[in-house]
Amino acid sequence: MAVSCEAEILLENKKIRRLRLMVDLTCAVLRQGRLDREESWALVEGVKRFALSLFPGREETFEIIYRSKFRRIIEERHPLH
Repeated sequence: MAVSCEAEILLENKKIRRLRLMVDLTCAVLRQGRLDREESWALVEGVKRFALSLFPGREETFEIIYRSKFRRIIEERHPLH
């Protein structure tokens, strides 16, 4: 049982690292400012799909943690005023 639990923890950590890398790369792309506002949000939706493929049922977590981060970057690059 301890081996199974350890394997689950290792898998969870691997998924977290993959998501962190995807989020970091997406933030870098958004900060470059080469995408327009619509393309930026489409990229964010792609990251959300990726995140939910790793962590099904965690939409609320994504919205709270990551969408606000992406929103700040997009608003800096593409202000609405």
